[in-house]
Amino acid sequence: MFKNYGLLGIEHLEKEEIEKILELAFFYKDCIKKNIKKLSALKGKSVVNLFYEPSTRTKNSFELAAKYLGANVINFTTQGSSVQKGETLKDTVSTLTAMGIDAVIIRHNVSGTPMYLKKYINLPVINAGDGMHEHPTQALLDMMTVMEYKGTLKDLKIAIIGDIAHSRVAKSNLIGFSKMGAKVFLAGPSTLVPEAAKKFGAIISYNVKEAVKEADVVMGLRLQLERQKKNLFPSTGEYAKYYGINSTVLNLAKPDVLLLHPGPVNREVELTSEVMDGEKSCIGEQVTNGVAIRMAVLNLLIGGNEYEKAV
Repeated sequence: MFKNYGLLGIEHLEKEEIEKILELAFFYKDCIKKNIKKLSALKGKSVVNLFYEPSTRTKNSFELAAKYLGANVINFTTQGSSVQKGETLKDTVSTLTAMGIDAVIIRHNVSGTPMYLKKYINLPVINAGDGMHEHPTQALLDMMTVMEYKGTLKDLKIAIIGDIAHSRVAKSNLIGFSKMGAKVFLAGPSTLVPEAAKKFGAIISYNVKEAVKEADVVMGLRLQLERQKKNLFPSTGEYAKYYGINSTVLNLAKPDVLLLHPGPVNREVELTSEVMDGEKSCIGEQVTNGVAIRMAVLNLLIGGNEYEKAV
């Protein structure tokens, strides 16, 4: 059970564990909708948000999730901390552990950091995104969003479009949706879609229209220019023309297609405003589901009660 070590990646989860997380997340979403936001599953617990990279959605989502469950939250950023004086990650976490925390939520620009950290602390470690490796809670909230609308994940066609090579979201979603029985298509410029993705079950295409055709779900990805060491396509204008998702492209999918994006979105590059703000967009729902998913993960890892008896 993942409770023994934390949530390091979707690759470490069994299908049954994913199903358990999703089930509990739907319960918590119902609580949120009913404005029940003072729960007790994590009463007396303390978690630390250890973010070495900028974040809006994930960081705030984890903070709200922990607080809704009754936990104390420490928000750690490198600015103004001993990291600026040269303190190592290991020493920073050792110091925080000595203060009596119960779990570490970490985002880091270096792939493999959560696994490295787990070697040195006897606490659950939750990966909030590590380099170009994984972003497990994002994949879980994406699966929850699709499940909510489709009722199942099995046999769905999922088309993920964009900067696959630098996307931890793409990898986690590829692994997660494949484990749940969906077929995952990856598309984008050949320089941004690695052949290695095939070993995780991906069907690769360099033609966006081909990938999107008859898709149940279409997911756009942000161009991660900050991670690219060289120009991998001529310009963002060229990218938008040939690989951006617009209404013409989206209309090739099934009539009830869902449009997802992990955010932040570069409007008129990965998605046109028309489709981003259109009726097929579930981007806002993804954000809501992110809180519920993170509540479920935190409760299953360090909580004392999977379902609140008072609800």
